[in-house]
Amino acid sequence: MPKEEEAVVVEETAPVIEEPPVVVESGLASYYGDRHHNQKTASGERYRHELKTAAHRTLPLGSYVKVTNQKTGRSVLVRINDRGPFARGRIIDLSKSAFAEIGNTASGLLHVDVQVIE
Repeated sequence: MPKEEEAVVVEETAPVIEEPPVVVESGLASYYGDRHHNQKTASGERYRHELKTAAHRTLPLGSYVKVTNQKTGRSVLVRINDRGPFARGRIIDLSKSAFAEIGNTASGLLHVDVQVIE
């Protein structure tokens, strides 16, 4: 009796294409002034200059975003833990240390791109 040939199934996997994070918005970033240090944020935690956190009007609290200085290309990863900024024309308020990582705090404002990181 002849042996039946076994069917060999080779599964092809599609190549994984990593898509870059989508730019949510571009605009002006500012940073928290010294008077906000140790005050409660919208998330209930206390604001601290040395932590990489930020305030955004609509992004979910606890989400992470990459903020990139448009002029230099330098970026920082921050966690959204507060609401704001409430100053007209600004899209995000960074902690002082996060702002200093991508720009000079003496400038007060930076043109940035904000990307949601999953």
